[in-house]
Amino acid sequence: MRKHSSRGRIPAAGWLALLVLPGAWEGCSAPTQPAPPSGGQSVVYSYDEFVARVEPVLTQRGCDATGDCHGGGIRGTFALSPEAAKDPHYDFNQAILQVTFSPASHSALLTQPLADSAGGTPHPYKPFATTADTGYQAILQWVQDGVKQ
Repeated sequence: MRKHSSRGRIPAAGWLALLVLPGAWEGCSAPTQPAPPSGGQSVVYSYDEFVARVEPVLTQRGCDATGDCHGGGIRGTFALSPEAAKDPHYDFNQAILQVTFSPASHSALLTQPLADSAGGTPHPYKPFATTADTGYQAILQWVQDGVKQ
């Protein structure tokens, strides 16, 4: 018959003590988690400038209209508060979701309402014929003025 060595083994009562007694795990170290990735930049957009420069363009060009526009009906990924119940904070938060940091000119907020011939992307309504349009320029300026942090 062969003898088994109990050296290096913890009897069942010992395991129970490790699980129940406070401080029994002291000296044991759990693996540490790696630090989360960092070093990226974030951009902060001005709410006041949005209300002063961008919201009026969206309203003037009918983007917040009901029906199949962004103020009702089929909104896609960009929803705006309807004309009859304006909520600039809601519209601001929705507009930010349509902004691409780099390059800013590729933001959906700028490319979708821009004519295809001027570099726009597919969208059923094209309120900006060219990038020289004053409404387009107002939105572009707001996007580019985002403060990098």
